Amino acid sequence: MAGASNALTEAASGESAWRSRVIERSTRVARERASERAQQFLDAARAVMNDKGSTEFTVQEVVDRAPHSLRSFYQYFDGKYELLLTLFEEEMGLAVDGLIAASSEGEPLDRLERVIRDLYDLCAPSRVSKQPLFSEFAFRLLVDHPEEVAAAFAPLINYISEVVEAAADAGLLRPGRPRRMAALIVQTATFTAGRNVGARQPITGDEVWQFCLRAIAPDNVANQRL
Repeated sequence: MAGASNALTEAASGESAWRSRVIERSTRVARERASERAQQFLDAARAVMNDKGSTEFTVQEVVDRAPHSLRSFYQYFDGKYELLLTLFEEEMGLAVDGLIAASSEGEPLDRLERVIRDLYDLCAPSRVSKQPLFSEFAFRLLVDHPEEVAAAFAPLINYISEVVEAAADAGLLRPGRPRRMAALIVQTATFTAGRNVGARQPITGDEVWQFCLRAIAPDNVANQRL
């Protein structure tokens, strides 16, 4: 009896394992398919946005570019806002990768200068950047959904914090909290760049860098670099 019971237990266990494998495989395939289709909608939205140079487009325009239906779109996104937020997070990741590649080597303050200048250019409309997600959507996102802004900007602030900490360790900064300094730098560079539209005398990237440097570095250090 005991042997029969063990055999039944093993059989039941084997069946359970078989079902688990099937479910896992089908779930994995479904996840991959969903990811692929969602990415196709993102790519279509990016193409429409690049053509228009603005985030002012309709969901239907995105669907017309994607190989899927409007019904399919709403299976993956609640609407245009969620689509833009997803795009923003994706583009922010690419931007951080670019900033890291451009500023990963050199003295800490040289690296910080490169980050600030590149970040300013990235967020300045009609200048180096043609990315409306940073010059348009980011400001609306900040007003309406500050928690989502914090999440989207976290990778950028984390990297700038590392650069600021390196400068602090080298004795090049005033006493302070590196992460708070990094957050202030991000806000100064991004919002100054984004608010320059139509200004008679727009604030330049040079001025933003000089302002940030004098704010966080002792006078003797700043004077040597300016």
